[in-house]
Amino acid sequence: MTLSGGCQCGAVRIIRDEAGYAAVLAEFEACFDHEPVPGSEDGDRFELLGLLLAKYEEEHFPMPETGPVEAIRFAMDRRGLGQSDLAELLGSRSRASEILSGRRDLTLPQIRLLSKAWGIPVQALICEIEPA
Repeated sequence: MTLSGGCQCGAVRIIRDEAGYAAVLAEFEACFDHEPVPGSEDGDRFELLGLLLAKYEEEHFPMPETGPVEAIRFAMDRRGLGQSDLAELLGSRSRASEILSGRRDLTLPQIRLLSKAWGIPVQALICEIEPA
């Protein structure tokens, strides 16, 4: 059964392997264009799928404890994204280049955007690396 916006309806199951992860990720991404209303049955399902994905990713693809640039590059690599994808997300090619080269720090709105859009933990985007 398909819910509004293309989301699938069925039993929600714990993600136990890559196949389960891929299936849940596909369903979760199908909802992006028509994100369900929070608090509705569809909205609760969407949120639950996001939590399942986050837990699986945290356990199987832990973020390295590095600085914000490395966290962004790690997320880009994991999702098969490039600098142009970051530029599109941020709305500026030069801003993406400055951030990835370390010439510009992330702003609070950029941190929120990257965390929400790419699932990068906020802590990874705000941590500072101590000099060795």
